[in-house]
This record gives sequence, C-alpha cells and structure tokens, in this order.
Amino acid sequence: MLYRENGQFKTTYSADLRVFPIRQDRIGIALLLLLAVVGVPLMADEYMFRAILIPFLILSLAAIGLNILVGYCGQISLGTGAFMAVGAYAAYNFLVRIDGMPMLFAVLLGGLVATVVGVIFGIPSLRIKGLYLAVATLAAQFFLDWAFLRISWFTNNSPSGSVSVAGLSFFGIPVDTPVEKYLFCLGVVVVFAIIAKNLVRSHIGREWMAIRDMDVAASVIGIRPVYAKLTAFAVSSFMVGVAGALWGFLHLGSWEPSAFSIDRSFQLLFMIIIGGLGSIMGSFFGAAFIVVLPIVLNRALPAMGDLVGVTINTALVAHAEFMIFGALIVFFLIVEPHGLARLWSIGKEKLRLWPFPH
Repeated sequence: MLYRENGQFKTTYSADLRVFPIRQDRIGIALLLLLAVVGVPLMADEYMFRAILIPFLILSLAAIGLNILVGYCGQISLGTGAFMAVGAYAAYNFLVRIDGMPMLFAVLLGGLVATVVGVIFGIPSLRIKGLYLAVATLAAQFFLDWAFLRISWFTNNSPSGSVSVAGLSFFGIPVDTPVEKYLFCLGVVVVFAIIAKNLVRSHIGREWMAIRDMDVAASVIGIRPVYAKLTAFAVSSFMVGVAGALWGFLHLGSWEPSAFSIDRSFQLLFMIIIGGLGSIMGSFFGAAFIVVLPIVLNRALPAMGDLVGVTINTALVAHAEFMIFGALIVFFLIVEPHGLARLWSIGKEKLRLWPFPH
C-alpha cells in the first residue's frame, strides 16, 4: 500500500518524463544517496571499503558503459578490459608527464583516449556484427594487452612493467584514505549514471535501441547506423576508460597489464547478463552480485565443510565460484534473459497493484 500512485497527478510533459516519475522512487533514491554519503562512511570499516564498496562502484561504472554498447545498441564486445587498461595507462601518463595535472582531469582525459581507441576498434561494427564483431573486439583485447606489456613508454619506462600512483588529490583535497576514495568514486559514478540514464532516454538512446532490434529497419526509417554504432562505442569506451582509471588509481594503486586481462572483460560481460541487458539499474545489480558472491563463497563454503567434517581448500572455493557463475548465467539466459533488473521491475509492478490481482 505504500507504493501506490493514487493522487500523483502529472500536468506537464516534463513531469511525465522524469527519470523517476513516482514520488516513492524519488524519496527512495534520495534516502539511498543520503545513506551512501553519510551513513556508509560512519558505519563501514576499512575492509568493507577496500574489498566491497570501492570495487562495486568502479565496476558498476564499467558495467554501465558496457551495457550501453551491448544492452542498448546490441554490439557485442569482448574487449572491455582492454579499454579499461587504455583509460588507466592514459590517465597515468597524463598524471606523471604533465606537472600539476589534477587527478580528475587525468581520469577524464584517460576516458577520452579510451574513446578514440574504442571508436577505432568499433569501425568494424559498420560491416560485421554478432560473433564476428565479438572476435574483432577480442583482437583488440589481445593487441592492447601486448602493447602495454611490451612498449615501455606506456609504463614510463618502468623496469618491472608495473606502475603506481600516490599522493592523489581532488582540487587540493587529499584522496588517500578509503573513505575519501569511496566518496570520490561515489560522486563520479552518480554523475555518470545520471548522464547514462538520460542518454538512453534521449533520441540517441532510441537510435541505439532501434539498431539493436533491427538495424535494417532502423536505416529504412532514417537512422544512420554509422552514427548510432560509433556513438555507442564512443560513449561506452569513455565510461569504461574512466572506470579503468579509477580502478588503477583508487582501487589498485599499483598495477600491471594483467590487471586488465580478458578475465576482466568476461567478468563485466557476466555482470550485465546477470544484472540485466539494457538496464542501468541492472548494471548495479550485476556488479553487486559479482563483487559480493566471491566473498560470501570464501566464507560460507569452508564453514559448511566444517559442519559436515570436510576440509574445503581455497582452490575448491575458486572452482566452485566459476561453476556457480556459469550456472547462474545459463539460468538467467533461460529463465529471465533480462536479469535481476527485470525481477526488480516485476516486484515493483506487483507492489503497485497489491492486493488486487489484475
């Protein structure tokens, strides 16, 4: 009964086209943001920030970028980890090679470089699609992994091949502690999530979805496939590049090319499949699921083994994690292809009608 819309009249088009047209949704989002900004820094410990919250926020941003390309535009990509690496290494070079470069500008410039690289590797999407496009983006993953590993300029001629950043600040405000890193990531993710939500509701978002549903019919009604596909690659690569820069700067601190291997690309693809293709909210659900599940398994499986008198080592837990991921992907593809986001929408629809069955 608390989720009814009775009495919520919309008298203008702008009111009807709000991102959250229902008052309860707006109140819920406001309370959630208040909890994230005020409550979480007061209640969470350092482990929670480093192991769960910061990775969740950064991977959510990367999943939003990939979801724009795969879920909204229908262009399959297996090179997301490589575009994250482009953003991370580009931001690192801007930071260390330009004196006085602010961290935020370095992160955004890293996203712009990832945009250029993403558009270059997105050009094949104008002629190929489906499995062939997936192979083309997979080639981008292997090529960029090789480049960052073999070309020492990207790592500022580091003899070990790894790079590190320290003493980060945001316009004079230090970003060193886990709380400061969390709040910085939260601000960036909220801004980009709002931008992504409004993009997919705009004319360019409708063009992406038209290309996804049937590109031939979309071109017949006047949509330019070249423009739609390349803009999807550009926006997606920019967000993924920013996420890669944040991943290197704020989560890892020190990294090497293996931090953005093909495993990262598959992990992000699993996120949007489980969370929900074509859903901004689904990107958050998928990231939360992928981040939290390994931690839960690492604690729950050994405890269950102790109860039945069986010793479960870490190798078995790691294999169980892969098996559970695979089973869940098959489950969602068969039972609910739209993922957790669709289950969330169904629950909200039932609340709006409860207790009436119609």
